[in-house]
Amino acid sequence: MNNEITSVTACLHELLIIAKRAGADIMAVYGSADIGATSKADNSPLTLADLASHRTIVDGLSKLTPRYPILSEEAADIAYAERSHWTNFWLVDPLDGTKEFIKRNGEFTVNIALVENGVPVIGVVYAPVLDVCYYAARGAGAFVQRGNSPALPIRVRQHLADETIKVVASRSHSDARNDMLLKKLGEHECISMGSSLKFCLVAEGAAHFYPRLGPTMEWDTAAAHAVVSEAGGVVHDREGSDLRYNKPDLHNPEFFVHAATDQILPKVIKDFHD
Repeated sequence: MNNEITSVTACLHELLIIAKRAGADIMAVYGSADIGATSKADNSPLTLADLASHRTIVDGLSKLTPRYPILSEEAADIAYAERSHWTNFWLVDPLDGTKEFIKRNGEFTVNIALVENGVPVIGVVYAPVLDVCYYAARGAGAFVQRGNSPALPIRVRQHLADETIKVVASRSHSDARNDMLLKKLGEHECISMGSSLKFCLVAEGAAHFYPRLGPTMEWDTAAAHAVVSEAGGVVHDREGSDLRYNKPDLHNPEFFVHAATDQILPKVIKDFHD
C-alpha cells in the first residue's frame, strides 16, 4: 500500500486498538454527569469526549506512522497550501455524531481513515456503546466485529426490482428535498440511524441506499467510505463521481451510497436532479 505501512493486517490491528482506546475515553465521559458540551464557531457541538478521543487517536497514529500528517475535525485549521502536498494522510473524526452522543442514544462512532492520493484506502468505524467495529483496507475486504466475536466479512446487497427499498436516513438531519427523493423511490422502508453507521448498514447489506443531501465534511465520511468500497458499494456525487478527499474546501457535495452493481437507484437519482 505504501512504504511506511508494510503490513495491512498489522496496521488494521493497531488501528482497532487505537479506535477502541478512543472509544473507552468517550465512554468515560458518556457515563459522567458533565460532558462539557460547548459550541464551536460554526455552532456545531463539542464535548470533553471529542477532545479526549482526538488526543488518544493523534497520539496513537503519530506512533504508528510518524511521517504521516493527521487531519482531525478537532485540529482542521491547516491551510490547503500545506495540505496540497500530502500524498498519504490520516483523516479522523474523533466523535462522529456528537449530537447523538449528547442525546445519549448510542449512535455515534470513532472514524479513522487513511487517505492516499484523495482516496480512502483504509477505514475503521467503531461504535463504543454498541461495541461494534466496521473496518476495511483496499484489496483486503470489509469486515464487522461485534464485541469479542470473530470478525465477519460483509457485502452490500443490490436492490432488486420487486423488492422494497431499505433506505437509511439521518436521525438528526432531514429536509424537504430528502423527502422528495424518498417519494421518487416509491415503496420503501426507512431506517433512522446516526453518524457514519448509516454507511455501514449499506456496507453489510442491512440497507440498500443512503442518500445525503445535507452538509457533511470529509472527516464524516472517509472511514465509512473505505468500508463501503471494499464491501462492493459506491459513494458518489450527483454526477456519479466518487467522493474525493483533501480538497481545498473540506465540505463534501451531496452524495449517495449503494451497491456498485445497482441498476435502479442511479436512474432514480438522475430523475431527481433532472
